[in-house]
Amino acid sequence: MELAHSLLLNEDALAQITEAKRPVFIFEWLRFLDKVLVAANKTDVKEKQKKLVEQLTGLISSSPGPPTRKLLAKNLAALYSIGDTFTVFQTLDKCNDIIRNKDDTAAYLPTKLAAVACVGAFYEKMGRMLGSAFPETVNNLLKSLKSAESQGRSEILMSLQKVLNGLGGAAASCHRDIYKNARSLLTDRSMAVRCAVAKCLLELQNEAVFMWTAELENIATLCFKALENSNYGVRVAVSKLLGTVMATALMPKQATVMRQNVKRATFDEVLELMATGFLRGGSGFLKSGGEMLKVGGSVNREVRVGVTQAYVVFVTTLGGQWLERSFATFLSHVLDLVSHPRATQTHVEAVYSRRCVSFILRATVGSLLGEKAQIAAAKEICQAIGKQMKAVEAVVNDTSGENKSGAADIAASQHVMVCALQELGSLVQSLNATASPLIQEASIGLLETVTSVLLHPSMAARLAAAWCLRCVAVALPFQLAPFLDRCAERLNNLKTSPEAVSGYSFAMAALLGGVHQCPLGIPHAKGKMVVSIAEDLLRTAAQNSRLSLQRTQAGWLLLGALMTLGPSVVRYHLPKMLLLWRNVFPRSLKELEAEKARGDSFTWQVTLEGRAGALCAMRSFVAHCPELLTEDVIRKLMTPIECAMTMMSHIPSVIKAHGAHLKASAAMVRLRLYDILALLPPKTYEGSFNALLRELVAEFTLTDNSANTTTSLLRSLCHYDDSVLLGSWLQETDHKSIEDQLQPNSASGSGALEHDPSSIYLRIPVGEAVPGPLPLGVSVIDASVALFGVVFPHVSFKHRLQMLDHFAECVKQAKGVRQQAVQLNIFTAVLSALKGLAENKSTLGPEEVRKSALTLVMGALDNPNPILRCAAGEALGRMAQVVGEATFIARMAQYSFDKLKSARDVVSRTGHSLALGCLHRYVGGIGSGQHLKTSVSILLALAQDGTSSEVQTWSLHSLALIVDSSGPMYRGYVEPTLSLVLTLLLTVPPSHTEVHQCLGRCLGAIITTVGPELQGNGATISTIRSSCLVGCAITQDHSDSLVQAAAISCLQQLHMFAPRHVNLSSLVPSLCVHLCSSHLLLRRAAVACLRQLAQREAAEVCEYAMSLAKNAGDKESSGANVSPFAPGVSSRSDVHCRHQGVNITETGLEGLLFGMLDRETDRKLCSDIHDTLGHMLSSLAVEKLSHWLMLCKDVLAASSDMSTATPLSSGKDEEFEKKDEMDDDTMFTTLGEEDKSKPFVAPRWATRVFAADCLCRIINLCENADQAHFDLAMARSAKLRNPTNDLLVLHLSDLIRMAFMAATDHSNQLRMAGLQALEDIIKKFASVPEPEFPGHVILEQYQANVGAALRPAFSQDTPSDIIAKACQVYVVAMNTKKEAESKPQRAIKNTDDDDDEYSTIDELPPDSLITLVQPELPTLSRLWLAALKDYALLTLPAEFASQLPPDGGAFYTPETIDTARLHYRNSWAPILHAVALWLNSTGFTCSESAEAAAIAGLQKRSTPINLNQASGATPSAKSLPEINKDRMHLILGVSIQFLCSPRPEEPVEHVTACLQALHTLLDSPYARIHIAEDQLIGVELLSVLHRLLLTWNPPSVQLLVTGVVQQIVRAAQDYLQEKRNTLNEDDMEKESCPVLGEGGDSGGLIPGKSLVFATMELLMFILVRHMPHLSTKMSDSPSHVATKTRLSEESARLVAATVTILSDLPSLCSPAGCMTVLPTILFLIARILKDTAIKSADNQVPPPVSAALQGIKSIVTLSMAKTEDTQKQWTALIRSTLACILEYSQPEDSMPMPDEVSMLTAIALFLWSAGSEIIGVQSLQNGCMNRFKNALNSCDPWVQAKCYQLLLSVFQHSNRALSTPYIHSLAPIVVEKLKAVERNRPASNTELLAVQEGIKVLETLVALGEEHNRVQLLALLVPTLISYLLDENSFASASTASKDLHEFALQNLMHIGPLYPHAFKTVMGAAPELKVRLETAVRASQASKAKAAARQPAPAVHSAPTIKLKTSFF
Repeated sequence: MELAHSLLLNEDALAQITEAKRPVFIFEWLRFLDKVLVAANKTDVKEKQKKLVEQLTGLISSSPGPPTRKLLAKNLAALYSIGDTFTVFQTLDKCNDIIRNKDDTAAYLPTKLAAVACVGAFYEKMGRMLGSAFPETVNNLLKSLKSAESQGRSEILMSLQKVLNGLGGAAASCHRDIYKNARSLLTDRSMAVRCAVAKCLLELQNEAVFMWTAELENIATLCFKALENSNYGVRVAVSKLLGTVMATALMPKQATVMRQNVKRATFDEVLELMATGFLRGGSGFLKSGGEMLKVGGSVNREVRVGVTQAYVVFVTTLGGQWLERSFATFLSHVLDLVSHPRATQTHVEAVYSRRCVSFILRATVGSLLGEKAQIAAAKEICQAIGKQMKAVEAVVNDTSGENKSGAADIAASQHVMVCALQELGSLVQSLNATASPLIQEASIGLLETVTSVLLHPSMAARLAAAWCLRCVAVALPFQLAPFLDRCAERLNNLKTSPEAVSGYSFAMAALLGGVHQCPLGIPHAKGKMVVSIAEDLLRTAAQNSRLSLQRTQAGWLLLGALMTLGPSVVRYHLPKMLLLWRNVFPRSLKELEAEKARGDSFTWQVTLEGRAGALCAMRSFVAHCPELLTEDVIRKLMTPIECAMTMMSHIPSVIKAHGAHLKASAAMVRLRLYDILALLPPKTYEGSFNALLRELVAEFTLTDNSANTTTSLLRSLCHYDDSVLLGSWLQETDHKSIEDQLQPNSASGSGALEHDPSSIYLRIPVGEAVPGPLPLGVSVIDASVALFGVVFPHVSFKHRLQMLDHFAECVKQAKGVRQQAVQLNIFTAVLSALKGLAENKSTLGPEEVRKSALTLVMGALDNPNPILRCAAGEALGRMAQVVGEATFIARMAQYSFDKLKSARDVVSRTGHSLALGCLHRYVGGIGSGQHLKTSVSILLALAQDGTSSEVQTWSLHSLALIVDSSGPMYRGYVEPTLSLVLTLLLTVPPSHTEVHQCLGRCLGAIITTVGPELQGNGATISTIRSSCLVGCAITQDHSDSLVQAAAISCLQQLHMFAPRHVNLSSLVPSLCVHLCSSHLLLRRAAVACLRQLAQREAAEVCEYAMSLAKNAGDKESSGANVSPFAPGVSSRSDVHCRHQGVNITETGLEGLLFGMLDRETDRKLCSDIHDTLGHMLSSLAVEKLSHWLMLCKDVLAASSDMSTATPLSSGKDEEFEKKDEMDDDTMFTTLGEEDKSKPFVAPRWATRVFAADCLCRIINLCENADQAHFDLAMARSAKLRNPTNDLLVLHLSDLIRMAFMAATDHSNQLRMAGLQALEDIIKKFASVPEPEFPGHVILEQYQANVGAALRPAFSQDTPSDIIAKACQVYVVAMNTKKEAESKPQRAIKNTDDDDDEYSTIDELPPDSLITLVQPELPTLSRLWLAALKDYALLTLPAEFASQLPPDGGAFYTPETIDTARLHYRNSWAPILHAVALWLNSTGFTCSESAEAAAIAGLQKRSTPINLNQASGATPSAKSLPEINKDRMHLILGVSIQFLCSPRPEEPVEHVTACLQALHTLLDSPYARIHIAEDQLIGVELLSVLHRLLLTWNPPSVQLLVTGVVQQIVRAAQDYLQEKRNTLNEDDMEKESCPVLGEGGDSGGLIPGKSLVFATMELLMFILVRHMPHLSTKMSDSPSHVATKTRLSEESARLVAATVTILSDLPSLCSPAGCMTVLPTILFLIARILKDTAIKSADNQVPPPVSAALQGIKSIVTLSMAKTEDTQKQWTALIRSTLACILEYSQPEDSMPMPDEVSMLTAIALFLWSAGSEIIGVQSLQNGCMNRFKNALNSCDPWVQAKCYQLLLSVFQHSNRALSTPYIHSLAPIVVEKLKAVERNRPASNTELLAVQEGIKVLETLVALGEEHNRVQLLALLVPTLISYLLDENSFASASTASKDLHEFALQNLMHIGPLYPHAFKTVMGAAPELKVRLETAVRASQASKAKAAARQPAPAVHSAPTIKLKTSFF
């Protein structure tokens, strides 16, 4: 393939390769050329142009295939437009000659087609340059058009389209000719030709004025004819033509109107024309006025569907603004369509017409209008409904009967009502809470209007009104409860009107069905209300025969709807319901028999309806309350159900007796029965299988049914992948809802609410807007088929055989159409049964059953109906799966092989090839491996059968299935399969789209099979890879959107396996173009692919997408790629994007995706868009911060645009609004100007919510990226350094503005998202300082904005969840503001309580939170405790349910348990913390009776809280200690229960709140005593905390845990101390005192009971986690790497805390116990000291070191450890610990330098506190002395200073035996050191300090010495001090440290003199020179003092006496 990559075709290489590979080689060269020509140097091209033209024109006559000719034409045209155009006319003539050639053989056809394609491409590229030659060319093309076959016709038409496109208005002379010739082909038999004509005429109408003036009617007629017998592609193309022509006729393009004086059509004329198509269909035009009015002749459905699409195109082309202006007229026209008698000839036709009209409204109003315009449209619809309703009321009230046509009017009006109400419902639902103005404005009267329709005489209209109410209630949940009440009230008042009973019960049922979509549900009392109404209706049904039917239906409907509220409500009404159900049916067989004889037809109708209703309510119960289905309940349910089954057999005789009109009611009973049985376990009704199966089989084999009704389930039971054969991919288009009408099964797509009123309260199936149950006839068959699948696996083999044989018999008996219907139903049932078997993992049965089934299936494999063949193949595969025996599979495969070898007819070849595919699909590669070779060879052969595209399609589809299921086993067949796929792609005509779709599937399957191998570089892999890429390129360029979608998914697979080989620079722009395709499947594929690309290469994707925007203006690059009307069912012919298909503006791909979110409704597509944007956001948002913030801001700005119309935003700050006003407006206007045809729809609320979420994500991403984002000073300096730096804090005002816009919107979801964003912003920026105003934070300037954003949330009608959220934000804001205040923590708790507290707050409370809470504390604390108690009860496991109080807790009722649990789970933690704080502050002194008053006050405020004691006792019955005990148990219980196993998804705040609560609680003395008295509680708590540490890593949690542990230990210490004290007082007299503390006399600690043991276990865990080498197990394990890193700050704090607790533990033990724990504790402390005491530059002591030293001190000074028994052990312990520390303080080479000071301190501690144990141990003494010597000789003055301090304490030790050796050993060194200072004066403060400390030691020694040694000692000290004095000259020049030393020495000398006068004199006398120095110094000092005194006129207090005294001393 590489050889193909050259500018000229490499002819040598071409000659060398095989014939088969040449087309691929040529195609690859053309692909290369296509890319290279645009980029190449013009001179290079011109040099080689001649040769190139020769090569390319040579290829024209080498019969190229379709993709090749397309590329060839494109390249030739590009070559001429880049190079010279001298020879272009020669080439054109050459092409024309080929086209004129009379050779009609098939072999010459490709050459002709290539020539035609070249002509088209020339004109498209060069247009008017070739103007002179065009008449000849056009005539030539038109001539050959007449004689051409279908491929030629479509190719010529496409070329003509390109000619017209290139020449524009210049081709006017040929317009008529082209029109005349093309027009007749609109009804061509080939669908591809029809599409091509439609596109050609569409191009023509741009310039040819006559098409939309004189010829307008003819065009319309032609289009209607073209739609007859059309396929989907034709409908899309023709409706586009029709819609565009009509739109142009109404609003012509300016330029064309200027040129010619044109008479414009009026709006009415245009609509009239369209309506004819909708109502008449295509057959003939208005022959005479009379004929139109005659009702008769059916409308062609295809025409109606096509015209429906045309309406949408028409409106879309005119644009949203036009629709806004003319909506009223348009609406009335569209609604008139559905009231026309021709549109509603039969009920199914009426439903079809309604669906079409709904589609028109939804597709236009739903997507073209912005939210404001939609509200206006909703008003219009309301008025239309009101008008209709008035007319209806006039007829109903007109008793005189003058208005004869009244009944017909009512019948027509019902359909208008249904369409209008459904659209109104959909509008309100899509607007969601933004629709609130509609409800609130009385002038609109939406609710009145809709409720008035509930009294419409027609059931369909009443149901539609009920549905509309449900939509309103779901959109605005706060309306739900008032609606229900209003309906209940009206129902009671109008009990006597049948319509009212029916209408209002529909409405109530609909509203109940919507409850599950409302986040806060409804009050549970409403359930009781519904039950009583329903009971009343059922009870009074018999009283009045005019109402009995409606009342019965209404009663049961309401009960069915009630069930949707779920088990929590239904549980309470269940006994009553069971009773009602039992009473509807006769009790016994006798009664059943007796019943038959009684009654007339009316009572029977009521009875049957009642029973159907009861069964329906049961089904609803079983479906919605599975938790209540105990065996007992099922048994009770079975009684009526069995009765109903028995009754089934009696019904036929009843119908015979009373007339056929009972058939519908009977069918309804059967439907309900089948439905409920399908939900119950089959075991429960085993006994009735026989009778049931008889009914089921009779149902779907149409035994008693003369109509040929077919089931609708077949498609869903066939495999999704078979859609290409079934055409069910239409389900995946935007036109699904109308295309369904054209499917072959009965009443397909005619779903409507009136077919089954119960669907009004059921959940809507995914993907449907309105529930549409199918007509009863179809539904019953569907239900019977589904139930058959459920029951079949449980039936005996004998019965299975009987049924299968019976099926064969039924098929044989039926003839013609009926046979098809019976067969379809039977096959669906068999598939359903096989599926059931597979799911139950059971087998089909013995040989005869299999045989019978096989015969049935094999017979259908050659049925002419493709759907049946498909079903048969599927059934075969499922059978193979269920039987699962190799021989059986082999037999089936062999049978198909033989058939395929012999059969020549299309039908059996297709059927059996699918059978092979299905076999492999269900048995998998392993099971069918031995047939793989044969299957593949046969299918490859079939796929080459060019005569029948159908055979190719089916065989290729099967091949794809086999490749998919075989996986790696297929590897050997990849090359031949791939080469076949490529050959077919290059030769099969593009009009056979199904073949191309299957080829795409095969390609994808092959890529998956080869998989990651595709990355390889071997020759074979490279070939496979390049073949795959070529295949993708061909399919990508195909005109059909499904083929393009397949190509995209192939490339997506390739990108997954071999990302380097997929060229994103070409893929991404093409995906961006597809995003605007009119085909849903293509948009889905494009987004799915982008989602995958964005995960890995977001930046590149965005870059390439932007390149598309840059090239947009450049026609060269885009005109060729993106021809707006590519052939076939064009992908790019979307109405929105006729502008070159390029749709990316400066906002890039992200902006386009945000825009799509507003237009798209498909769930999967939207979620993929969300993901794609999410991936792009996470990889790009931090780098391109401004860009993303602008994106979000633009989307959110729509909120402020919306809110101007409403009073909601009145509270906003004025200037806050003004600041950004300007840019908002300009933003909207500029967008409008770019593109007039498509007005900019402001982002809808859902998109805005997503943008608000994105905002929060951006903030989080910045947080993880760089701290500078949250530091204004850092951010500003970074911006100065590099202006491209973009940091979040610089955009703070934007962030707040966006959150503000969202938080004050109409949409509740958006308000929640905005408040969340606001909370995030406040939390993240809380502590950011404002650099310009020190001491202030940056958020202070936004206080007003935050307040303004929160204010609306506290208004009266705000939903409670928003109030709660706003409270939370408010609290966060207040907390940040008042961080300095003491404990503002408490107030957080308010938010989480029920909303009772907040119901009274309207304006925002004052600043400090504590002031807000303080007065409420008595009440609040009470509520908090109640809430905690509830929470504790609700967390009990299910088996303790009986312990729950029967009438609920303080804040929940029994019905709300399930919903309440969630709220409790979210809010218990802060409440717990609050209670702990409160208890701690009141110190458990507050009894409950004291609060009773507070509660009474609360009840006065009528808050519905029942704080009843479960016992029912009066509050004051318990004493305070008991109450406190209960409180302690409650709090500890809740905490322990939670901390035992917090779920990993719990927020860490809950864990911290719980731990903080425990910590706070244990601050109070009462709690300490409580926990210490019962040691087991402490142990339990500790083991729970230990477990918590195992699962939760954050250091914050670990620190809190150590805090709680410390509290527990302290509590135990206090308690023990208390006991010891009392004992000491008591036992002073007694001799023996009991040993207190753990360990007793023996010293043993019992794990599980010992507090000390539990604590040590926990602490050890923390230590080992932070210092793994402490544990020998850890350090010896092979995975352990011995790294000594400094502990992080958090770890250090943790270790310090653990050490502190460790050292407290011995005090909890008895002396013997101490000996047990001390070795461990001392070892740990010593090791920690060693590891953490590391020398640091700044001489800081790390927390663990100080803790360890503190610990050593407290242990060594333990008094109680030293009893006689333990003395020996204790001494040994102390000695060995000291030895350890001495050893550790020895510096080692590999280790960091130990911190001598800390080590010395430890040694000194031992010497000082445990002297007696150490005295006389020579080795220890020497070691200690060495350490001190080393320290004294240290070069670090800091160490020296500290050493002197420690020595001082040692020398001063009271025990002389200890201190004397040290004094003897170390004093001389000290003296030496201090003497040396004279020569080396201190230069720094530290050095000075060292000297000062040394002198202190010497002074102490002097003081310690005996009197007779004093002189010698002073003789050491005094000279040293005097040597420090400076003479006057050197004093001036000395450093500060030196001067300070001088001063210090002088002071000391003056101090020593008077202390030891005698000795001092002696010393001074001995050395006169000393005396001189001293006197000089003293004089100097006095002089300077005097000077200072003179300078300061201070009060004259003479300092003379003191000086005199000192001086006179000599």
